[in-house]
Amino acid sequence: MGEGEKGEDRNEGAQAGDIELPPLDFSAFILSLSTSVLMNLGLVENPVTKQKEKEPEVAKQTIDLISLLKDKTKGNLTEEESKLIEDVLHELRLWYIKVVS
Repeated sequence: MGEGEKGEDRNEGAQAGDIELPPLDFSAFILSLSTSVLMNLGLVENPVTKQKEKEPEVAKQTIDLISLLKDKTKGNLTEEESKLIEDVLHELRLWYIKVVS
């Protein structure tokens, strides 16, 4: 299956009025994980439950996952991606310490 075919399959079931999702790339993936951390720290509302929920252990695990991705992708990222992952990790670690302290 070619590149174009994958995108077509993803949108085949789309109906009028459905939200168009942006294309996935490494930066979008890291930002998605960081949003998950903020949600698990109780800083952002869970879009499903419409409530703020605290699960610091899950947040810590996701921060560790982002750190693992940083280590495993070292040398394979663009300058912008490297800066993004560094900045995201720094901010998330600060928020984590504030919440659990």
